[in-house]
Amino acid sequence: MSFGETYVTVLGWVGSELQFKEVGGQTARVSFRVGSTPRQYDRIHDTYVDKPTTWFTVECWRGLAQNAFESVQVGQPIIVTGRLRTHEWTDDAGEPHSRVILEAFSVGHDLNRGTTTFSKNPPRSDVSPSSALVSVPTPVAASDPTETTASPYPGDEYSATPLPLTAGARNAEAA
Repeated sequence: MSFGETYVTVLGWVGSELQFKEVGGQTARVSFRVGSTPRQYDRIHDTYVDKPTTWFTVECWRGLAQNAFESVQVGQPIIVTGRLRTHEWTDDAGEPHSRVILEAFSVGHDLNRGTTTFSKNPPRSDVSPSSALVSVPTPVAASDPTETTASPYPGDEYSATPLPLTAGARNAEAA
């Protein structure tokens, strides 16, 4: 993180088609609009009332851009976390303009509003073949139902130490 930057998380709805572009011939960029409408309880009318919608232009880069383009559609509820950037320019008539862009670090569906499925990306091509070879932990024999092992990451991408999933393992570590 840098000093003086503004980081935000926005809950909202996708309000425009996703625009995919390759910058410099190889860097993926996706931009789209997100609208966030807060709701407030109105005691006089005994109901919830929508407040004015705030619109954000969201930009995603590289792998996040590709994944967002393949996963997100207009009208879906999403959560976007990123930093605010100001884009300034002068039009042909000499008028200065500016807009605030939310440069996304993370984009996901809002699971309070529905369900989704997840598909893991294949390992990146920038990982060397020798570092991609990792031994996968062998599960404990089926005859011992009290203990199983789990890896926090799949063996094909990250090296990991198996984690015991029993209460007895914690007691043994404490001793």
